[in-house]
Amino acid sequence: MNASAPIPTKPSAPERLAPLDRAARYIDRHLFEPLTLQQVAEVACLSPYHFSRQFAARFGQNVMAHVRARRLHIAARVLASDDDRALVEIAYDCGFDSQEGFTRAFKRAFGVSPGRFRKTGTLDPSEITMTATTTITPDLVMEPAPVTKPGLRLVGVSGTFTETNKFMIPTLWDKLIAHLPVPGQLNHATFGVCWGEPGDGCDMGYMAAVPVGEGVEAPEGLELRIIEPRTYAVFRQTLDASDLHQQMQAATKQIWGERLPASGLTLVRAPDIEFYPPDFEPGIAGKTVEYWAPVEG
Repeated sequence: MNASAPIPTKPSAPERLAPLDRAARYIDRHLFEPLTLQQVAEVACLSPYHFSRQFAARFGQNVMAHVRARRLHIAARVLASDDDRALVEIAYDCGFDSQEGFTRAFKRAFGVSPGRFRKTGTLDPSEITMTATTTITPDLVMEPAPVTKPGLRLVGVSGTFTETNKFMIPTLWDKLIAHLPVPGQLNHATFGVCWGEPGDGCDMGYMAAVPVGEGVEAPEGLELRIIEPRTYAVFRQTLDASDLHQQMQAATKQIWGERLPASGLTLVRAPDIEFYPPDFEPGIAGKTVEYWAPVEG
């Protein structure tokens, strides 16, 4: 790294930070070095999947998007200063592989090329928003102690999703409904099952499912997933009559971004569950949905 490149300020004394704050501080201290999700998740002492969920809920974007945004924020400050280094030097010093990649990313973030920004100085680069905001305050209650749930045999429809296509998850429910009732279905409760896919931790598997009895297999077009008995931190959300997905997004952001990190509970590598009771109906005030996060018993 060029000696004149900006370096994030280090704290003057050691600090004890929560896992997400510790990860964010680590990113800032190593911002211009190669960074991976696995590496930052290890700093937080979490699996890449659970860390990704908590980080995105807390900061409003996934880990590597946050890294790029922080680098662009520093680059914009450099361009707004009297620093006369060539753009290619600034690109390399701010962690980009090429001037072309830096220019594309800068233009996406600020709506103007770095060269034009340097000449005009018309854009205020003081901040790139790092924290997700929402106007919805979820009616969310956490059980006072972890709850042990029995195992489940679930039949349903699943898919793999990333930050770019997770808005497609509700389509799985439409596919499942077309198959209901499933032979051997126990009741009218439904479950959403979330898990981390193998790889860099950014991909998420999701299954929309119903419970079936012992020995029941999945009919054609559906699949079977077995959930072992496990201990969970349980959150119950009481819904109003407004948009269901916006309410649930607000709840999951609060759960993964605030409640779980502050709970002192240790997450384990297992699927987390959305539980919709048999009487659940979207759009009706007073109905509830539960979120089960797997934790050490």
